[in-house]
Amino acid sequence: MAERTATIASSVGLHARPAAIFAEAAGEYDLEITIAAEGEPEDEAMDASSVLSLMSLGAAQGDKVVLRADGQGADEALDALVRILETDHDAE
Repeated sequence: MAERTATIASSVGLHARPAAIFAEAAGEYDLEITIAAEGEPEDEAMDASSVLSLMSLGAAQGDKVVLRADGQGADEALDALVRILETDHDAE
C-alpha cells in the first residue's frame, strides 16, 4: 500500500473549494484512496473522493494528513494529490 503525508496549504484548510478540488481529483483515479488526520488509526481513514468526508476531517492550514491507496498507479496518484493539498487554492 502506498502512503503519503501532506501538509494542508489552503488558508481556509480543507473546506469548501479546496475540498471540492481535491475530491474531484481523487475521484478521477480507479483506486480506493483514503485520507486521515496524521496520527489517526488507518481503519478510521475516510474516502478521499467525498467532499463531506474531507470537510469532516476539520483539517486546518498547516495540519498534516495521510493519504493511502493500493493498486497500479497508486504512487503516481498520491504524488499528484499531495501537490493539490500542498497548494493554497485560496491564493489563486
